[in-house]
Amino acid sequence: MSLSKQLWNENRELALASLHNPFVQGILDGSLAKGKFSYYVSQDSFFLKAFARAYIIAGAKAPDWEDFIKLHKLAEGVLGELKLHGKYAQEWGVNVEKVKPAAATRRYTDFVMATAWGHDTGLTVTALTPCMRLYAWLGQELAAKNPSEHGYSDWIRTYSSHEIEELACDLEALVDKYADGRDDLVAATYRYAMECERDFFQAAFDSAI
Repeated sequence: MSLSKQLWNENRELALASLHNPFVQGILDGSLAKGKFSYYVSQDSFFLKAFARAYIIAGAKAPDWEDFIKLHKLAEGVLGELKLHGKYAQEWGVNVEKVKPAAATRRYTDFVMATAWGHDTGLTVTALTPCMRLYAWLGQELAAKNPSEHGYSDWIRTYSSHEIEELACDLEALVDKYADGRDDLVAATYRYAMECERDFFQAAFDSAI
């Protein structure tokens, strides 16, 4: 079993916690309060900008030119996500340019950026992979339930798409290449990111907006 698959399997309970979070379930059936989703869009926009920077840093440190290109491609994928957020922001009047990061957001972005600046490509892609794999998995799980069309259908279509799955696989391949055979820090880094994802969804659901 590959390292990336092993890490995913070891943290399956955290993936399930995100799937069953009332925020994600509200996206599934369209019942999520728009204020909570607007809060999520603003916070996730802040996070994705840090995520894109981390990809670029990891790419700069990558020993192989082909992997440098792959990491820039992954950064472009993040820019695509930001375009979707921009669409929501325009529709619902959310200001994603002046976002005050909440505690759960700052916890996650500080972790991602500290890992990118302080460690090599292997550990950085390990920190970034849970987000991409989790979102691809969540999108596919929600799409498989064939929900009726509603205000969050674009979110489900985006994250269940072949393009997102392909990006997740590309990132996992980098984990397998650069982090395999490493110490317990790899497992701890992956798990911490999964915990941050779970807490990010919960913070969005708990938002008072």
